[in-house]
Amino acid sequence: MPLELLLLGLWRLRRQIAASALALLLLGAAAVTLWPRQYVAEAVVAPAETTGLAASTLIQGGLVMPGGLLDTRAGGNFAIYLASIRSPEAVAMLARDTTILADLTEMKRNGVTGRLRALAGFPPSPADLDDVDRWLDRNLGVTQSLATVTTALSIPHPDRGTALDVLSRLHAFGERQVRASLHDLARRRVAALEARLATERDIYLRTPIYELLAQHQRAGVIALADDIVAARLVSAPSVGIWPALPNRPLLLVLLAVTVPLACLLLAACRVLLFGVPPERARRASARLPLAALARKGDE
Repeated sequence: MPLELLLLGLWRLRRQIAASALALLLLGAAAVTLWPRQYVAEAVVAPAETTGLAASTLIQGGLVMPGGLLDTRAGGNFAIYLASIRSPEAVAMLARDTTILADLTEMKRNGVTGRLRALAGFPPSPADLDDVDRWLDRNLGVTQSLATVTTALSIPHPDRGTALDVLSRLHAFGERQVRASLHDLARRRVAALEARLATERDIYLRTPIYELLAQHQRAGVIALADDIVAARLVSAPSVGIWPALPNRPLLLVLLAVTVPLACLLLAACRVLLFGVPPERARRASARLPLAALARKGDE
């Protein structure tokens, strides 16, 4: 089909295109405006191994093996920290120490599916640990910076205080898990070395065992004394004064750009598939060369 006929078809469908775009814009704007907003708690952390006086550096005697230059994945105690804040133990901690179970139960009952089930006579069951696990896996954001070694943590929640409390507890829980793991490892090795020393009589073997024992005793003391063993806080957990999710201005701008283009594209597809639509009202003053081209196309 020539371009002139396509433009003529779009011109004849201008009212339908404008009405469809306006209806979709109003519908989308209403959905964006009525969608429940949430506060987003954010924190920026960095691996503790990046500090010369970090616990991991002192435990290893001042020697930290660098990772691959092209490997951007987290390693060492920081990787254990990131895994701990998503673990089932973290889910159980949140269910025990926060109001997340009650909040999720209320969300389930006030949601669309919850109301439909209540109308059908099958009200939703209270939230359990599986619901908390799915909520944490879906909402906890871990974004590594491309320019630095820092990592941004974020968690959304309808209540401002709960969002901040959940993120703070997750960070503290991850640190406790790493510290307890290091202390338990050092304690078990110290016990094994002391048991070996109690039975070893060779002086040449006892001397290196004493050196190993001193190293692991120092590691245990450092793991208990240092507050930061996995993730150093670059920016403490904080939450904005106003809800940040969803971003209404950005969504409205995207709707204003994409909806007219989508309606125009659909109208062009309609013209290409079914031809130029006939004029509803013929006027003598509207006889243009494009109308003659349209009649030739109809023939």
